[in-house]
Amino acid sequence: MTAVGLLYPGHAAEDDFPRIEITLDTDIRLPLFSTEVDEDTFRPGALLEAGAPDRLSEGVDELRLAGAEALVQASPAGGFVYGWAGAHNQIATLARSAGLPASSTAFGFVHAVRELGADRVAVAAAWPEDVTVLLTEFLVAGGAEVVAAHSAGVATAAEIAGWEAGRVKELALAADHPDAEVLLLPDAALHTAAYIPELEEAVGKPVLTANQVTVWEGLRLTDRRVWAPTLGTLFAAHRPVPGAAEPKGIEVRE
Repeated sequence: MTAVGLLYPGHAAEDDFPRIEITLDTDIRLPLFSTEVDEDTFRPGALLEAGAPDRLSEGVDELRLAGAEALVQASPAGGFVYGWAGAHNQIATLARSAGLPASSTAFGFVHAVRELGADRVAVAAAWPEDVTVLLTEFLVAGGAEVVAAHSAGVATAAEIAGWEAGRVKELALAADHPDAEVLLLPDAALHTAAYIPELEEAVGKPVLTANQVTVWEGLRLTDRRVWAPTLGTLFAAHRPVPGAAEPKGIEVRE
């Protein structure tokens, strides 16, 4: 069994992760700890507080007891708000305190874009524009070219968590750009795990969503490869041996 521990801020779309676990249909487990959030708002100051070392350390012991082999800070904004260097320090501190490999969804997006062999991305963000600007700066620091960025301007995770699939698709289409090789939906409060292939069909290119990328990044840390096309192109890059049985998720060891 492989267990990836997730440090998720507050409560919004954390039910995406049990869905992903079921979809993978392997011995992968995704224990989750909801870290404390004082203020449900996409204000940079509040995001800095949510990603502070003491907040992340709250869940370390519980996740280690759950058998976590790696940890992922599952709040994109709570990572990139620190900037490129600051986000590295954030994760290094988490890894030292836990004694485990660690990363964040913010870095997961950078690694996933590289995994797909892409350079140019479009960003479809539900949060305010000033937060989206911080993300684009982070992505550029990671080597990506942001050809388009759209912000819906929603102020709270609670509101975003209530969006239906149709509204998420509208956001994706509004942000897409013909020069983008990949579209990013970076908000961990969006429910997307059930319909990533539909989003990819709508925009005609790979789509990376926060909770999908969070799980992929954790598996990357543990050297696990899983083939699960119902989770999008990112999980369909490594195909199983031809002729093998194909349940929902197929591990591919390399």
